[in-house]
Amino acid sequence: MLKELKETTDYIRQRCSLQPKVAITLGSGLASFADQVQRVADFSYSELPHFSPPTVEGHPGQLILGHVGSVPVALLQGRIHYYEGHSMAQVVYPTRLMAELGAQILLLTNASGGIDPQMRPGDFMVIEDHINLTGDNPLRGPNVAEFGPRFPDMTEAYDKELSGILEECFQQQSLRVSRGVYCGVAGPNYETPAEVRYLRQIGGHAVGMSTVAETIAGRHRGLRVCGVACITNLAAGLGQSHLSHDEVKEVAQRVEENFAKALVQAIPQLALTLTP
Repeated sequence: MLKELKETTDYIRQRCSLQPKVAITLGSGLASFADQVQRVADFSYSELPHFSPPTVEGHPGQLILGHVGSVPVALLQGRIHYYEGHSMAQVVYPTRLMAELGAQILLLTNASGGIDPQMRPGDFMVIEDHINLTGDNPLRGPNVAEFGPRFPDMTEAYDKELSGILEECFQQQSLRVSRGVYCGVAGPNYETPAEVRYLRQIGGHAVGMSTVAETIAGRHRGLRVCGVACITNLAAGLGQSHLSHDEVKEVAQRVEENFAKALVQAIPQLALTLTP
């Protein structure tokens, strides 16, 4: 893994010397935030050594290096998922690359199903904790000491200071935003109504098929992690319609303009929390 990461990093460094402070991963239907980045360089996932291109619509598969305001950033425009047939190591490879490039903060975004009955499509949820229900873990296997300790602490998986900044910036854009627990499942099928009732009983507020593995790998590597979920639909049994990926994309696209404004406002404030 270290050898592969070095090869990918070297490939990027030969073309761009920018060292990001903040890395952002964009979830389903939220890729247009990339238009807010003052680009220095961009790379297709398919051209990067050891990268896997996404196969899901709504995930363009580009790494963009540039600036949001004065903050140097790395933007992952789309992600790959465990359900696409990748190993957990492959799923978190881009996260580990962000740390190799110099990022200190990892901002994760996703499209999720709302479990809290107070939620409605188009809401946002700042992730304050998660429950890993994927049945796997990106740290399984021999520990790579260069990445972090064998048994990393997850008491504050999602940085409280950064989460507070995110929540405030979303509120200032007049967006409906709450805080809650994200349940990560393997997918790709949507949950049954019985499963949704179970997730609510164990303390979940939203459910999705990403984010958890990236958070674990990011914290293992020492990154400060924060995350926000776009509630694109109510989970099975809570709404009136059948669930579809088209609905996810449609709702995400409806709110993405204000979503982008909130992130543009938040990223400089997140960077200010870093020690020089």
